[in-house]
Amino acid sequence: MENTINITIDGREIQTREGEFILNAARANDIFIPAICYLTRCSPTLACRICLVEADGKQVYSCNAKAKDGMSITTSTENIEKERRAIMEVYDVNHPLECGVCDQSGECELQNYTLEIGVDSQHYAIPDTDRKAVDWGLIHYDPALCIVCERCTTVCKDMIGDAAIKTVPRGGEPLNAEYKGEMPKDAYAMWNKLNKSLIGTADGSEMLDCTDCGECTAVCPVGALVTSDFQYTSNAWEHKQIPATCGHCSAGCQLSYDVKHISIENSDEKIYRVKNEWNYVSLCGAGRYGYDYQNADVTKDEDAFNAAVEAFEKADTISFTSSITNEEAYILQRLKQERGYKLINEEARVFRNFLDEYSKISAQQVYGGDLKTVHKSDFVVSVGTALKTDNPNARFAFNNSMTMNKGAGLYFHPIKDPVIDGLGKNIMSINHAPLQEEAALYLMLDLFGNREKLPKNLVSYLDSFHTKKTVTIEETIKEEVIEKVMVKVINEESGEEEEVEQEKRKMVPKKVSKEVEVEENELLKILNAPEDFDAKLEKFLKKKEKFSLIVGPDLYTHPNSKNLARLVALIERYTEFELVMIPVLTNTLGVSLICDLDEEAGDYTIGYNVKADFTLSALGDGDLDMPALNQQEGTLTSINRRVNPTNAAIGYGGYVLNDIANRLGLDAKYTIDYTKELGNIKGFLAKDFDDLPNHYTNSGEELRGYELKRIAVRRSSGEAVEKLDDKSLENDILYLANPVLQFSEFTNASHQLKSKGGLYAGEEFMSKHGLSDGDRVNVKTANGEVTVSVIHDNKIDGEIAYLPTFDSNLNSEALFDGYRFSLASYKKV
Repeated sequence: MENTINITIDGREIQTREGEFILNAARANDIFIPAICYLTRCSPTLACRICLVEADGKQVYSCNAKAKDGMSITTSTENIEKERRAIMEVYDVNHPLECGVCDQSGECELQNYTLEIGVDSQHYAIPDTDRKAVDWGLIHYDPALCIVCERCTTVCKDMIGDAAIKTVPRGGEPLNAEYKGEMPKDAYAMWNKLNKSLIGTADGSEMLDCTDCGECTAVCPVGALVTSDFQYTSNAWEHKQIPATCGHCSAGCQLSYDVKHISIENSDEKIYRVKNEWNYVSLCGAGRYGYDYQNADVTKDEDAFNAAVEAFEKADTISFTSSITNEEAYILQRLKQERGYKLINEEARVFRNFLDEYSKISAQQVYGGDLKTVHKSDFVVSVGTALKTDNPNARFAFNNSMTMNKGAGLYFHPIKDPVIDGLGKNIMSINHAPLQEEAALYLMLDLFGNREKLPKNLVSYLDSFHTKKTVTIEETIKEEVIEKVMVKVINEESGEEEEVEQEKRKMVPKKVSKEVEVEENELLKILNAPEDFDAKLEKFLKKKEKFSLIVGPDLYTHPNSKNLARLVALIERYTEFELVMIPVLTNTLGVSLICDLDEEAGDYTIGYNVKADFTLSALGDGDLDMPALNQQEGTLTSINRRVNPTNAAIGYGGYVLNDIANRLGLDAKYTIDYTKELGNIKGFLAKDFDDLPNHYTNSGEELRGYELKRIAVRRSSGEAVEKLDDKSLENDILYLANPVLQFSEFTNASHQLKSKGGLYAGEEFMSKHGLSDGDRVNVKTANGEVTVSVIHDNKIDGEIAYLPTFDSNLNSEALFDGYRFSLASYKKV
């Protein structure tokens, strides 16, 4: 438990937690200490040294010095101000005077601190080096503007987990030796390091090998790292910033859309980029680059609207995805109640079923953990999710727990993932066969369950996996042997040299065989766990105190999903693990709680972002246009069980679902009039949309919407679980997933991410099947077949390939029978 302590900063007494960095304690209490290199959720680098303070009379770096009870801190002294002034002069040496066109101008920290500290003259100089700009795909790097603060390398390593960039030698002349005696000590040390370094790729190649999150561009304090697409297109001070929630995955990341008119001639607004509060939340590449998926240039088509109303009058079913707001889901539920429609949303339905079965044992409507829990954990287990792509922020949290908390973790998944394996030596991947997720959960109960509290029949069942057998092992022992050797000695009587026989004792290795009794865990065999699993786990668990379990979509569609849900509930109840479930799409959790979903459709179906007899579409490919999520006000329910507000970045001129609902008998002026009515749904609160905040405080507190109430429900069954089904899928296997940067047709609608899907495969799969990048291949399962191009994905390995869902032309889901894995055959054409 964290202890609260009292410290004094500039004469003001504040409270903070014991061990907190002084800089964070100051920020949380709105006390300004300048800092350029530090990132709140990452490790200190001491690159800038401008955060100097005096603590109990000793000069320290506030980003790296931890608060102690009773500590007295002074943020400014004569010596500290001399250091800060010199440091800022150094940063300004040879920095190009191109502020008028620099993409960071107006929000540049170098500008801000130069003015704040009052740098009005320059005392230092050194010949510049030739530093040419480079393009790294979605990212542009200009080393001439780089101040080597190392934020980019730090966030890439400590938060994202790619570790794709690092400092590299700059070249050029060394500092004048006289500066060492003339300059303030810290300013000289900082310059000496800066003068030797630039930023480059970690592997020395010309292109970045990473997952393209772009977080390095977000944290860059100057214009050195920018999004290639944004470069030289707009000035920061011209933008209108629209606070919103990312509409792509279930992480519900806070972001702001930077919006401005297109040109002098065209006053229509355009999204130029998105920004995030990088000290408190990180964006993946889909959120950063996939922002302009709006349904553009739509006007009200009255004929199409009337046709839609007629279709609703005729229909008995509404089929939809979870890329909608809570308010839209509520409208659909109201229409079901008023007019008897069947509501079809398969991914939300199976998730709701999983939650319902989980609730029977947990006695809670939803899981109790969130990604903040994961960030703070020091031991994390992931089961049933391709973590890198199902929810990138879950992967960031996993990695951050490793780097910042000296953590360790287990990753159970059939697909080998070099990105996960690359997060650190304290992560162990167990690449089990598909369908064996049950074995992973049983193993967790076996390893971590409180046997005194677990149901006795479950304990007996877990014990049945432990077998003892006698094995013959060979070991090396040391044995004493006596050798007779001839040595030359001097005869004492004659004085002459002569040879005599002597005994020489020495220890020599000897191999012996012996029989020993060993215990084996059959679950480890079933899961294809590494032979040194037990030894590694013992090492991983030393001094671990906070545990998190992440489970994902592979479990919800598993043939034994009900049993899996019950096992997950038992883990949450009888181990120290806090539980987080990854909802499949943007608002899967919200939809699953709001809507009563049906399993089978009727005779005539309305589709909302789903092809049907009559289709409403925010993608512009239906019978009546609808707004995309970046054109709507409303709320979305995230993986963190938060109901987050989102705002319209771009205008929309067409009809909305609420217009149709009003014609069918409901009555609301605006869609967000239903925000308060969400309070009729268990867990939601009756709050007006305009009363919902959407920001973070300086302490990192998330003030966004509100947190779902965790509703207690009645346990409706005992704690019995089914025995392990040892079925598995072997040989040629196909997976249903998306590549990095893609989640749905909406990410694919954005101009920077637009691409065609195919069969994504790693080197091992391609070698096995004699395939090369770009080859055409026929993929066939028991449910259908499709001919696609092979796309090499260096972010996966092993013998399993996958088909995506973001490209609707593939209709990949038709090849699967619910579960995300399927047997398949592959034939080159």
